[in-house]
Amino acid sequence: MSQPTDSRTAFVTGITGQDGSYLAELLLAKGYEVHGLIRRASTFNTHRIDHLYRDPHEESRLHLHYGDLTDSSRLVSLLSEIAPDEVYHLAAQSHVRVSFDEPEFTGNTTGLGTIRLLEAIRMIGLEVRFYQASSSEMFGSTPPPQSEDTPFHPRSPYGVAKLYGYWATRNYREAYGMYAVNGILFNHESPRRGETFVTRKIARAAARIALGQESQVYLGNLDAVRDWGFAPEYVEGMWAMLQADEPSDYVLATGTAYTVEDFARLCFAHVGLDWTRHVRFDERYLRPTEVDALIGDPSKAADDLGWRPRTFTPELARIMVDAELSGLRGPAADVSPFPVLGVAGRSIAG
Repeated sequence: MSQPTDSRTAFVTGITGQDGSYLAELLLAKGYEVHGLIRRASTFNTHRIDHLYRDPHEESRLHLHYGDLTDSSRLVSLLSEIAPDEVYHLAAQSHVRVSFDEPEFTGNTTGLGTIRLLEAIRMIGLEVRFYQASSSEMFGSTPPPQSEDTPFHPRSPYGVAKLYGYWATRNYREAYGMYAVNGILFNHESPRRGETFVTRKIARAAARIALGQESQVYLGNLDAVRDWGFAPEYVEGMWAMLQADEPSDYVLATGTAYTVEDFARLCFAHVGLDWTRHVRFDERYLRPTEVDALIGDPSKAADDLGWRPRTFTPELARIMVDAELSGLRGPAADVSPFPVLGVAGRSIAG
C-alpha cells in the first residue's frame, strides 16, 4: 500500500457535510492540500469545518470553491485548475426520506452528479484516484449480511441514484482504466450528523428531555435494523481505499445489528430515562417502501486494507448524547478526533 507525500492534493465534494469535515481533518493531518466544493448560498454553511481556520497569519492548505454537481463546465474548470491527485466524491442529496419527496432532484445530484464528475476527469485526462461514496441503501430489500458480492435491490429514489453512481464508477474503471473505487458505507454517525437524521434526532431529544427542555420525540419505523458505526473511522477507510495498489470496491460496516428502538433505548438510558415514556410514533416519518435490515460484512476491507471498526452502537449512542448535552449546557466542545496541523485562514476561490 502506497503512502502519500506532503505535496499531495485532494479535491472533496461535500466537504461541509459530516463525512467531508472529518475527511478534511484527516487529509490535512496527513499533509495534504485540500480543496473543497461548496454550493453558493446567501449564508455560509461551513460550521462543521470552521474550526479548521485557526491561525490567520499562517498560510492555509484548505481552499473552498463555489460550484455545483449540476454544472459540468464548472467541474471541468475547477479540476483543470486544481489538478488533484485524489478526488473524494461525497456530495449528494443524502436524506432517504426526502428522496421520495424530491426524486428528480435526488437523481440529478446524487446520480448524474457522479457521472458529470467522472466525465470531467476523463475529458481533462487527469491521472487521479477517484472515490465514490456509495451506500448500503443500494442493497434495499436484499437480506443481510450484505457484502461486495450481494445483489442490489434499492427501495428509494436515493438508493436508485446511488446505484447509478456505483455502476458509473465501475464502468469508468473498466472502460477507461481509471483508478475509481466505490466505498459501500453502511450507516455511520457522529455528533456532526444532520439534525433530521434519526440517530442525531434521538440523541438530541434524549439530551433535551434530560435537561427539561422538551418532553417527547416523534419517530417512524422503530423496527428498522441498521449497522451503525462512527463516521471518523469510516473516513479512514475512504482514504485507505485510494492508497491500495489496485482499485476495488469495499464495504465498510461493523457487522452488528441494532434497531431504531435499540438506539433510542441506549440514548435515553445514558441519561437515566425510560425511552418508552418519551418516544411517540408518527406515521409521517414512514417511507413508502421500507428497508428492513442492513448489516454489512466488512471482511474484504479488513483483509485488503487493514480497516476495522473500533466504535460500536452502544458507545456511539453515548458519544452522541454527551455531545448534545455539552452543546446544550454551553459552547460546543471541539469533537474532532484528529489533530489538525498547519491549517489556517479562509480561502474561497471562484
